Amino acid sequence: MKASVLVIDDSVTVRQQVAAILVAAGYDVIEAGDGLAGLEAAGAHAGISMILCDVNMPRMDGIEFLEKFKGEHRAPSVPVVMLTTNGTPDLIAQAKRAGARGWIVKPFQADLLVGAVRRIVGDAARNSAAQNGILGNPGQPPLPATKLNG
Repeated sequence: MKASVLVIDDSVTVRQQVAAILVAAGYDVIEAGDGLAGLEAAGAHAGISMILCDVNMPRMDGIEFLEKFKGEHRAPSVPVVMLTTNGTPDLIAQAKRAGARGWIVKPFQADLLVGAVRRIVGDAARNSAAQNGILGNPGQPPLPATKLNG
């Protein structure tokens, strides 16, 4: 079964570019045009492996999406990586507090994006398996977060 990545960005061009890269790398991609549509897509598609989310979007920005997704949807195990042009330390810290797993600054290189998705989706799968007693010792701490700066 292919891993699914939800891509949330108000730029159709960015969504199409990210989708083409990830589909070529073997992932299923679900697209949403803003944070509100992202919440709807996350609720409609079970088994999302990872979310790539822009920060500056209409209706609901990426930070608000992250807070609502991690809170209301009770999906702390689905990693969310912010994909944005804004890499200010304050905004990165705010996203991390809200539950972001990493940060990739646009423009990005395709190979670095695919590598980051592979690492994070793999980490999430290992953590899920460990939580279900499939991998590792039940008392082991989860794997450390991956830091990304594309």
